[in-house]
Amino acid sequence: MKKRCLEIIPAILSKTKEDMIKKVSLVAPHVKMIHIDMMDGKFVPNTTLSTGETAGALDPKRRYIFHWMVERPEEEIPKLGRLSSGNLHLVHAEILNKSRWAALKKLGVLLGIAINPETPLSTIAEYIEETEDFLIMSVHPGFSNQKYIQDVEEKIRELRKKKPNANIEVDGGIEPETAKRAVMAGANWLASASAIFGKDDVKNAIEEIKRSVRGLSNVQKNK
Repeated sequence: MKKRCLEIIPAILSKTKEDMIKKVSLVAPHVKMIHIDMMDGKFVPNTTLSTGETAGALDPKRRYIFHWMVERPEEEIPKLGRLSSGNLHLVHAEILNKSRWAALKKLGVLLGIAINPETPLSTIAEYIEETEDFLIMSVHPGFSNQKYIQDVEEKIRELRKKKPNANIEVDGGIEPETAKRAVMAGANWLASASAIFGKDDVKNAIEEIKRSVRGLSNVQKNK
């Protein structure tokens, strides 16, 4: 099996510009990418900072993964302006159809697919060859500090078999012990919120997750 680089990716769910700026500044020196949760209160019951305000809060020189937990991502992504290009946009399988996927592709941005714990991979069968970036939710989307759902590991394994060279991110309840489980199932990107931002020393929290998965067979240490 080809080895993939491991990434620990802080996940930020912010309702205010000040909170987002603070959290980004805490983790930016220690990671390559930052995961930004975007919620519209419709696809999920929670809301986050608006797309326009988010664009104004983020440094365009950094790399982001935007996780669009919204009903109409094709309308929201352009509102990021220059942040829309060069960053990954994860849209949910549950809202995809042929016309929406076509509209998203017309934006000319890097697209990936997110999938909820209860959604089967068969849902994305017609899109699976059109991207190399996936997010498997290991909690039900919408809120932080939920318990990791172990049942999604079978879905991770199945997706890894179908897409051996893809980036598979797992988000939800990721801390040192669950990180091991996710990586052994086939994940190589680990999004974590509470296990990082809930600690006084975010750098050490990130390193603790890295140490927990270092040396596992299907990832390699970042250079």
